[in-house]
Order: sequence, then C-alpha cells, then structure tokens
Amino acid sequence: MFKLGRRATAALGGAATVAVAASAIGMTSGTAAAATSGRAAASPPPGLMTNGQLVVGMSLQFKPEMYLKGNTPAGYDVDLLHKLAAYAHVKLVIKNLGFNGLIPGLQTKKFDMVSVGLSPTPARKKVVTFTNAYVPYALIVGIPKADANKITKLSQLNTPNSTITALLGSTDNALAKTTFPKAKINALADQNSDFSLVATGRANAIVVEDYLLAAYNKAYPGKLVQAKIKPLNVQYGSWAVQHGNTALAKYLNTFLCTQEKNGTLARLYKKDMGVKSFPGVPACTK
Repeated sequence: MFKLGRRATAALGGAATVAVAASAIGMTSGTAAAATSGRAAASPPPGLMTNGQLVVGMSLQFKPEMYLKGNTPAGYDVDLLHKLAAYAHVKLVIKNLGFNGLIPGLQTKKFDMVSVGLSPTPARKKVVTFTNAYVPYALIVGIPKADANKITKLSQLNTPNSTITALLGSTDNALAKTTFPKAKINALADQNSDFSLVATGRANAIVVEDYLLAAYNKAYPGKLVQAKIKPLNVQYGSWAVQHGNTALAKYLNTFLCTQEKNGTLARLYKKDMGVKSFPGVPACTK
C-alpha cells in the first residue's frame, strides 16, 4: 500500500471532535539522549499537554515513511520521533488514526503535535503552527526499465502520443500537468494502480516521489526505473503543533537543526526510505 497524496489533499477540519477511532501506542524513550541524539537536551520541551509525555498524531499507513510493522510503529518519522523522545527525556505516545482526522485532532488538543509530512500551506498555517522541514520529497519521473537509455529528456515525454500518470488529487498530479502539457494525463486514485499503468505499458511514465518508486521496485523488481532526468521538484514536510504554540515549535526546531547538522536526518532517510541519496531540507532556522 503506497501513500496517498497527503500533502495536497488533507482536510483542514474545524473545531469538531475527531470521528475516526484512534489507537494509542505508548513508546518508552531511551535515557541516553546524548548517545542517540547527538547531545542531551538542555531542558524538557515546553508547551506539552502533560509534562514528561509527548503525544503525537500519525497515520501509520504510508510505508516506508510511517507504518505498522505488525503492531509496532516503524519508518522514518517513527525513528526520528524516538530520537526526539530521547533528546527531550519524555515518553512517546503515538495516536494512530485516519489522515483526515489529524489536523482536527490537533485543533481539539488530542495530541501535542502531528508527524505526517504536512506541507505548510497558507490555509493550514491559519489553523496550526509549523516547524522547520524535516522530510524532503523529491518528485521524479519513473519509466519502464526497457526505456532507461531511451528516455533522457522531458521533451521526449511531452508529446500527444505520451500518457503520464500520477496519484489523483496529489501535488504529483498537478506537477505532471504543468510539466507535460502536451501529453495525456491519466491519474488514478490508487498509487499501486498508477504504477501498474506504467509497468504494463498503458502509460509511458509516472510522476512520483523517489522513495515510493524505490519501495515499488523492492516489491516488484525489474519493472520500473527512475529516468535519467533531474528531479522535477523537491517539496518538504514539516511537523505541526497546536496553533500558537510557538514555544514547542521553537524547541522542535532546535532539535531538527541538531539532527540536520549531525547527519541524522540524512542517515535515517536513506535507511528507512530505501534510497541512495538525501535530497536535503532547507537550511535550518531556530
């Protein structure tokens, strides 16, 4: 199951309570913060609902970034949250629920923060407060392996005879339309189906995140490759905290700066996402 277009299609939600049932998963943090996070935190995080406990809303359905491995949360976001819990000397509690319930849940104080790779759009900034970026999304072009040495320019795909696919309603879909205006865009609502169009020859290419292509190739080797074309765009996901909780956002930014500078973000990204390179995030600001 590959991820949905969460950066583009998230519901903002109102003040209503979350209707989707959530499962709370308590995660105990290590005490050796200096060993796991590069250095110990100078003080506990401010602005938490409960001292000593960090409650995080997630949607554990976006493998390999965040998912359930059996009954245990796993993936890039989860590994980074473990680092944060050790750094802050707090107990990590993950609340797993449907994606569209995350921002409403934050608004109604169901959790301290949301970790699901949200883009800080102007509309979202009106209802939640964002941190610095913690996860990059490199949008690339995936093509059949047989075309690896044939297609090396975008112009080769930007023709009336080409069909390009991307996840329906996602930023990938919007980028496909602007990048290939002459081509037919056949976007489907299921990520696996989009990949299948290209793998079975019903589409010439897919616009998708690099790590999702890597995950697909791991599951179905020998079908697709990344075209020898530079990424079309690099977008970024941030953590979100309750609106106006600038003290907690500033604390999280300090942590993210530490992890960026000591190489932890790059190491975890390459390990968990299954890619060879880390696209990087914008220079950190505290």
